[in-house]
Amino acid sequence: MFLRMGVPNVPVNLTPEQLKELNKKLSHMRHEVNNQLALVVAALELIRFRPELRDKMLETVAQQSPKIMAEIATFSAEFERVFGITRD
Repeated sequence: MFLRMGVPNVPVNLTPEQLKELNKKLSHMRHEVNNQLALVVAALELIRFRPELRDKMLETVAQQSPKIMAEIATFSAEFERVFGITRD
C-alpha cells in the first residue's frame, strides 16, 4: 500500500498556530512509529537469545508494519483534511 498525496492548486500558507499543530502531529507520528520499530528490534533480539520464542516474536514483528502504515495514513488524512489537499 502506497500513500500518494495530491498537490494543492494554490500556495499554502501556514499560520504559527497551524505550524505548531503540524509539528505536534508529526511528533506524535514519529513517536508511534518509533514505538513499533522498537518492538521489531526487541523481538529480533529475543529471537537471537531465546530461539524458542521465535514463532511468537515473528508474529509480533509481522504485526508492526500494518500498525506503522495505519499511523502514517492517519497523519496523512488529517494533513490533507486540514490543508484541503485532494488526491490525484
